[in-house]
Amino acid sequence: MGRLVFFSFLSIFSFLITFSDVMIPQKQVMALPLSTDSRWIVDENGQRVKLACVNWVSHLEVMVAEGLSKQPLDGIAKRILSMGFNCVRLTWPVFLVTNDTLGSLTVRQSLQSHGLLESISGIQANNPSIIDLSLLDVYQAVVSGLGNNNVMVILDNHISKPGWCCSNFDGNGFFGDQYFDPDLWITGLTRMASMFNGVPNVVGLSLRNELRGPKQNVNDWYRYMQKGAEAVHSANPDVIVILSGLNYDKDLSFLRNRPMNLTFSGKIVFEVHWYGFTDGEAWKNGNSNQVCGRVVDNMMRVSGFLLDQGWPLFVSEFGVDQRGTNVNDNRYLGCFLSVAAELDLDWALWTLVGSYYLRQGVIGMNEYYGVMNWNWCEARNSTFLQQISVLQSPFQGPGLSEANPHKVIFHPSTGLCVLRKSMFEPLRLGRCTESEAWNYTPQKILSVKGTYFCLQTDDLAKPAKLGIICTDSNSKWETISDSKMHFSSTAANGITVCLDVDSNNTIVTNTCKCLSRDNACDPESQWFKLVNSTRSSTLTKPLSQMNSILNFPAKDFHGSF
Repeated sequence: MGRLVFFSFLSIFSFLITFSDVMIPQKQVMALPLSTDSRWIVDENGQRVKLACVNWVSHLEVMVAEGLSKQPLDGIAKRILSMGFNCVRLTWPVFLVTNDTLGSLTVRQSLQSHGLLESISGIQANNPSIIDLSLLDVYQAVVSGLGNNNVMVILDNHISKPGWCCSNFDGNGFFGDQYFDPDLWITGLTRMASMFNGVPNVVGLSLRNELRGPKQNVNDWYRYMQKGAEAVHSANPDVIVILSGLNYDKDLSFLRNRPMNLTFSGKIVFEVHWYGFTDGEAWKNGNSNQVCGRVVDNMMRVSGFLLDQGWPLFVSEFGVDQRGTNVNDNRYLGCFLSVAAELDLDWALWTLVGSYYLRQGVIGMNEYYGVMNWNWCEARNSTFLQQISVLQSPFQGPGLSEANPHKVIFHPSTGLCVLRKSMFEPLRLGRCTESEAWNYTPQKILSVKGTYFCLQTDDLAKPAKLGIICTDSNSKWETISDSKMHFSSTAANGITVCLDVDSNNTIVTNTCKCLSRDNACDPESQWFKLVNSTRSSTLTKPLSQMNSILNFPAKDFHGSF
């Protein structure tokens, strides 16, 4: 009878927990300008601001932000915001602001010079007010249009001579190359910083994209990047100054033992680029767990260490083929998202662009890495947007203390987290904003924070469960495999299993797969990452409240639910 009464109480409180007092998260209000606080970017009030950006290309031969022949500027800005991005990394070439002949061309003249008559008609239809503005005025109009929709802007000096980027021998790679005059570059940075001084939504200026080529060297990096940073800060003290590394912005390792020497502080951010093709076809040809482990170790060695040194690290370019057919990209993405979540990185997706006016001699080229489709009228891949949406809000940082420090169990391949709908339903994947607060103990126990309940395996191909006897082997979860994303336990019958997800997004335990060697195997359903968080759940009454109400000591519990 006591057992029946016990379950009756559980049913009542499970209902109350699930349906009452739902908290509506408050929209973050930023007080610009931005600065830095150790490894975090913060607003004027010291509150963490996470950059969740998308790259918008404006550095090609036409020197007009792509897509304005397809959709109105205001509509594109609103679409950016609706997809969850809070900022744009807007590219520009040095010659736009240093070559008066180019900068004073009108949009119509620039398009005509490249034979782009269809694009002229498109801009006349969608953005008629800009067709006879100068290229420089149009760049400013784009920034203003984004500002009108509360979208922050980072001005990214992508290249000197307008055109597609990048190669080792395009004359734009490093200081002293054919088109990369350091003095002209400083002039361009100064003019751009001055032009947007006092424009509140311009929050940052990136000094140069993807330094590269045979001339690159560390001494010249310090010499010129420090000059560039000082020039920008002098012309516009409000913006954060973003510095790229060497070797296509993959290598910042030289900073480990040789800090920069600048006259200002609280404004420096470092940037890094990370794609699937950064490592060739390693993802396609190797075992995903082993490649992920190796690539992440290298990333932390050459750039990630800056976080531990107290510098913000901005992944200013990452991206995948949005068609979902590129095996190399698909395997890379889960690994990247796990790191981006674990480190709570600031980032900018490549790219917004669905198609180009003109790229590499091709008119209207389709951009398969673009989140917009060719006509710029809808998202190319809504599943991908769902997958990255959890990363568009901060997990932690200054001023973000809605809840006590805890962990969420993140599933990178879906962008979802492990959560409990009720006491009598299996654990499932769901929105991370509704996740339980988990604790991972030195004894390898995953428990719901503040409760007696821990995660347990039942048997092979069975749902994982919450239990209260947390001393047996089926309650201990080891991270195994080189990726450190397989959570392995031992079932009561002695079988080793790993956390997995079935076709209904139920959390189950299955035979551990793809741990090593096999390069044809896909391990991602079994990839989970523990992410530190102080972000509150939208469900404000966790199991801990049930414990306190029932007031049953742990030794009186003898089951799993």
